[in-house]
Amino acid sequence: MAAQIDRAVLDSATAHGDLGEDGRSGAALRRLTLADGRRVVVKRYDPGTDLVMQMIGDDHGREVELYLDGVLDDLPPTVRHPILNAWYDDEGNGVVVMRDLGDAVLTWDRLLCPTQVRVVLGGLADLHDAFRDRTAPTPTALGTVVSIFEPDRIRRFAGNGLVDAALRGWEHFAEVAPGEVGQRVLALAHDGSSLVRAMETRRQTLLHGDVATVNLALESHGLTLFDWGVATVGPAELDVGRLLVGCAHVFDLSFDEFLALQRDVAGAAHDEASLELGLLAGLTWLGWNKALDMVEHPDEGVRARERAGLDWWLAQAGRAFERGLV
Repeated sequence: MAAQIDRAVLDSATAHGDLGEDGRSGAALRRLTLADGRRVVVKRYDPGTDLVMQMIGDDHGREVELYLDGVLDDLPPTVRHPILNAWYDDEGNGVVVMRDLGDAVLTWDRLLCPTQVRVVLGGLADLHDAFRDRTAPTPTALGTVVSIFEPDRIRRFAGNGLVDAALRGWEHFAEVAPGEVGQRVLALAHDGSSLVRAMETRRQTLLHGDVATVNLALESHGLTLFDWGVATVGPAELDVGRLLVGCAHVFDLSFDEFLALQRDVAGAAHDEASLELGLLAGLTWLGWNKALDMVEHPDEGVRARERAGLDWWLAQAGRAFERGLV
C-alpha cells in the first residue's frame, strides 16, 4: 500500500485543506484527498523555514531517514506510526505522507483520564522494551535533544517567537527559582553535558524524543506516535519526563499519581535513578516555559498552577542532586 503513495499520486490528489505549519517548527502540513478517497496529511521538511531542524542541525528531514532505514518497522504491536511513505525531493528535502488521524490526535486542551494515560505510558513502555539495549544509532544525538533549548545554542535564532519566549523564560527562571536547587537546574539548562553523561550510563533504548499529546493519537490498537524528527537513543525515562513536564495539565492525575502509574506500567524495567534523571532533563528542557507562564501568563489560575508545579519539579531535581546522579 505504501508504494502507491508516491509523487504521482500526490500530484493527482485533491487539496482538502492546508493545515499551515505544525505549530512549533514551521514545517508545512497539507491535507489531501487521494483519488481512491483516502485522506492523507503531507509534511514537507525545509531547513530554510523549519526552526527545529535548524536547532538540531537537521538539513534534510531526519524523520524520513528513520523511516527509510526501517527503524520504525520494528515498533511493537501496541505502537504504530502513521507514515504511508516518505522520500527526499529533488532539492533533498524530506517529504512524509501520513494517514490523516483526524480527531484521534490529542490536543493541548483534551483532558485524559487515568485509563487513557495508562494506554499512553503502556505504549511507551512497549516501545522502549522493543528497542532496549539496541545500539543502532538514530539520526539525532542524545546531547542535541537534551540541550535543544540551551540559551547559548538558540540565541542566534533570536527574533523567532518561540526562541524569544525561551530566552525570556530562562531569565525569569533565575528569578522564580533563586535557591540552590534552582541555580543548579539553571546551570544544567545552560550546559547539560554532565546530565547527558549521566543519562548515557543508564540502559539505552530508542526514544521518540518529543513525546507530547499533540504528537500522538489513541486508536484501537493503542498508541500512534508521529513527528519522529528528533528521535534519539537514551534512557526510556527521558520520554516519560518530557511527557509529564509538557502535558501534566491535560492529565486527570496529580504529578505523584502519574509517577505511581509509570512505575506500575514499567514493572520490572523500572529504574528509579533513570526516572529522576528523566524528570531533571524535563525541567532543564522546559523550565523556561514554566517560568514564563508564572510571570507572564494573563490567567492567574495558570500562573498559580505553574507556581505550585515548579515547587514539585524542584523537589524532584533536589532528590537527583542529593543522590549524586549529576
